[in-house]
Amino acid sequence: MALLLYRLGKFSYRHRWLVISLWLAVLVAVGGSAAAFHGTMANNFQIPGTETQQMADKLKKELPAASGGSAGIVFEANDAQFSQAGRDAVSAALTRLQSLPDVRGTVDPFTTQARLDKSAADLAAGERKAAAGKSQLDKAAAELDAGKAQLENAEQQMAAAGLPPAAVEAQLGQQKAALAAGQEKLDAGTKELDAANQELALGKRELAASQGMRFVSEDGKAAIAQVQFRTSINGLEPQVRQEVQDIVNEVSSAGVTALPSKEITEDVTEIFGVAEIVGIAVAALVLVIMLGTLIAAGLPLVMALVGVAGGVGGTFALSGAIDMSSISPMLALMLGLAVGIDYCLFIVNRHRSQLLAGMDGEESVALATGTAGNAVLFAGLTVIIALAALVVPGLPFLAVMGLSAAATVAVAVVVALTLTPAMLSLVGRRLISKRAWAQAEKHNASPGQEAEDRAKDEHRSSHGWGGLVTRHPVMATLAGVLLLGIVALPASQLRLALPDGGSEPVDSQAFKAYDVTSRSFGEGTTGPIVVVGDFPEGLSEADAKAKQLDVADVLRTTENVIAAVPVALSEDRRTAVFQVIPKEGPASASTVEVVSALRAEKAAIKDSLGVDIGLTGQTAGNIDVSTKLGDALPPYLAIVVGLSLVLLLLVFRSIVVPLLATGGFLLSLAAAFGAVVAVYQWGWLGSVFGVDNPGAVLSFLPIILIGVLFGLAMDYQVFIASGMRESFMHGEPAKHAVRSGFSHASAVVTAAAIIMVSVFSGFIFSHLNMVRPLGFAMAFGVLVDAFVVRMTIVPAVMYLLGEKAWWLPSWLERILPDVDVEGTKLRKPGTTAVGASAPEPAGVPAG
Repeated sequence: MALLLYRLGKFSYRHRWLVISLWLAVLVAVGGSAAAFHGTMANNFQIPGTETQQMADKLKKELPAASGGSAGIVFEANDAQFSQAGRDAVSAALTRLQSLPDVRGTVDPFTTQARLDKSAADLAAGERKAAAGKSQLDKAAAELDAGKAQLENAEQQMAAAGLPPAAVEAQLGQQKAALAAGQEKLDAGTKELDAANQELALGKRELAASQGMRFVSEDGKAAIAQVQFRTSINGLEPQVRQEVQDIVNEVSSAGVTALPSKEITEDVTEIFGVAEIVGIAVAALVLVIMLGTLIAAGLPLVMALVGVAGGVGGTFALSGAIDMSSISPMLALMLGLAVGIDYCLFIVNRHRSQLLAGMDGEESVALATGTAGNAVLFAGLTVIIALAALVVPGLPFLAVMGLSAAATVAVAVVVALTLTPAMLSLVGRRLISKRAWAQAEKHNASPGQEAEDRAKDEHRSSHGWGGLVTRHPVMATLAGVLLLGIVALPASQLRLALPDGGSEPVDSQAFKAYDVTSRSFGEGTTGPIVVVGDFPEGLSEADAKAKQLDVADVLRTTENVIAAVPVALSEDRRTAVFQVIPKEGPASASTVEVVSALRAEKAAIKDSLGVDIGLTGQTAGNIDVSTKLGDALPPYLAIVVGLSLVLLLLVFRSIVVPLLATGGFLLSLAAAFGAVVAVYQWGWLGSVFGVDNPGAVLSFLPIILIGVLFGLAMDYQVFIASGMRESFMHGEPAKHAVRSGFSHASAVVTAAAIIMVSVFSGFIFSHLNMVRPLGFAMAFGVLVDAFVVRMTIVPAVMYLLGEKAWWLPSWLERILPDVDVEGTKLRKPGTTAVGASAPEPAGVPAG
């Protein structure tokens, strides 16, 4: 492999314009495809085959009016209460919304609340009327009983006087007929009263079901409307969302503030903001300081941008054909920038060092591509494999996320190995400042400079950070492990959920809508749970209505449920929809328990009422996704850990180094989880990182962090440990090889880590709230992995182990292929700096 990359670097150097032209053509093609075929980004995290999705499909088929997405709009009066003009303005805006092609219907809060209030008043009036009717019936029954008693007494007297029955009948027949008519009237009245009482009982049950649900707040200052769309919320075009906001915001002229919920205001069309640009600017500053010229510093940035343009552009081109969440291109952008800069930097830095040592430009580029480029290829493959493995959990949105990011990293690797050598050929000697050239030429011309260089290297390796760590290896190891262990402690309290409006910035419209809704109507109103019931065949309308209330009564008895209301019934009375309002918000732990409890009641409801129920809606769907992701975490972690062991075994031909690298990765991962919990779940340093409302951690953050951090951690492991192995293989004592290898790699790894942390840190303050904890987790994970694990714990433990660190059973050594990541086979024994006509290394097997 080293020889193949050497030849590739030389080809790109010699045919620079061909390579540059090919990449320009690729970018034009990708850009054109993205412009022509891009689709709408949406945060759709549904999982096919789950109960949530099955119930949503059932509604779409059997009760279309209740299918599609729904979202709330909170209206708040600027004064103490809504004026009549304000009420009229709200109703007019909702009527206008119904005229939009994408809107199925709206629920006017004032009309609905008036109907609910009237129902309560009507029920009270009905109870009074029923009581009066019963009183009248009781009086009539008493009078009828008295008449019957008188009639019976008269009959007895006449019979005792000896009158024949015919005479008795002739005298009392009219009274008997009157009493029979009275009895008939009484029976009819009793029957009517019973029907009225049954209707009242039904009304009481309906009123009880809606208790805890309001559409206008009790203080009259806020009202909440519902908008039912024809498609899912995630499928709404940005212009539809904006049109809805424009219409409802017209109520401001009537002294009313409209606050559409997060589902309507969420804008995922832009993926790049000011914070991300600041992160890249910091990375550029690090490059200038390290490489000394704007040209040298600009080259890795340009290469990263080319890679991102190719990878993210391709992702956008496919967004029209594949359902893609907004975080997919964001993750690809985040990783593409970070690894694109780092991979190019490793090659440029190697080439720069070789040029300053007197090597010919073409040979230096080819050799840098064959050595540093070989390590870049392996490091890139580890990231690609870890990201591509996100398909393993079987979650479509996660698979798309992982594959798009993996493709972008793959493009970054190809750019580093082909376009970078071509651009280095174009730049030539301008890569290095005139002052640096002059110093290098003077140094190279001085007698005994090789011995001087060796002495400097020796001094640097024994006195720098690596020297300090290796002088106190036990203390360094214990301090590093203890530090990461302490930081990792909060990870045991990790709780996963998808974000709701309460996690948005406090100055955002989404948070204001969430806040007003929570204060005025209760937190649960922000995330109702939809329950779908499958009724038996052949129910009459009355029976179906009673069955709805029976189910609602059972649902309402669930702990932490404040309301359970029947909201829809299909024409064939087979499918019913219920809205369950939990006590707390959709991302709270108690709401997760409510969903579990409702599902636990399915069997009991089936046995007692003959009704099958299932849950759907955004709240239940988000909880399902979080649960599924949590369940997928252990097997995915096992896959990644197993992969790291195998790959590092191939690279370093050692048993200990892979175990050490993997153990370090797990330490970094635990520390990153702990920091995320402390900041985003507990709110520590919330004011610094813009965490206004701490809550559950983004549900797919852990699984993405595992994949990304694994790949990046292996990058640094390769660049640090390969230098140690190279020194050891060249005959240095094992402990000395740790120091010298660390000394040679530490500067570039430090710069690469700072660059990557800078890029990721830019996303901590992203305009997309969902991306912020992901940016923090990656930045912190890379920070501790690079500086605590790879540059402290690894060299300390390697120094303690000495030659044992490179032990490999002889039988395993025979069967393992030699991948030669450090490219040592390209260097022939005794070779010094080569001139312009230096031949290509001969007889070197690709490997």
